[in-house]
Amino acid sequence: MKIKKLGHCCLVIEIDGKRIMTDPSNFDYGGESTSERDISLVLITHEHADHLHIETLKQILQDNPEAKVITNTSVGRLLTEAGISFIKVEDGENYDFNGIAIQGFGNKHAQIYEDYGQVQNTGYMINSFCYPGDSFNKPKAQPDILALPVLGPWMKMKDAIDYAKELSPRVCFPVHDGTLKPFAKFIYTIPGNFLSKVGIDFKVLEIGKEEDI
Repeated sequence: MKIKKLGHCCLVIEIDGKRIMTDPSNFDYGGESTSERDISLVLITHEHADHLHIETLKQILQDNPEAKVITNTSVGRLLTEAGISFIKVEDGENYDFNGIAIQGFGNKHAQIYEDYGQVQNTGYMINSFCYPGDSFNKPKAQPDILALPVLGPWMKMKDAIDYAKELSPRVCFPVHDGTLKPFAKFIYTIPGNFLSKVGIDFKVLEIGKEEDI
């Protein structure tokens, strides 16, 4: 499996020649989602602006006319209003994308405070790769690779580390870190130190670089 991190939560995962993009937004995280070509599928976990920007998505689909979109009911309403077709895959549902297994899990965004920011959030298993969106919901399948959220108003680092330990992937890498300033990159040593003790490889991906994982 090849993974390119474009920034924050926007990834391109390549499996058997198929390129799957997650959560494109127009935030300037150092990666340009609209420059990517040969995208086969776009997965959108929820509607918050750092995970979905309609105009950006339209540009991606214009440049990749064969690409399909998979998301949940809540995001689907917004896409329908914008004239964008989609395939609904949410908690407990499966979709076979040309031999690639897409499994939806979880239904709620992690709580920020009371009902602020509470939207439907669907995590996705892509074969053995786990991308939970903004949640620590647990998939039914055992992940080999985990995209681990490490920074946000809805989480504590303790929860992130415990989540990774409970899922016990072979390797995980940080996402939801677009607001992290360069001088604060030392924060990556925290999950790295604790996860290495239980045999989980914590790997920080270089923005824009495709890596075999």
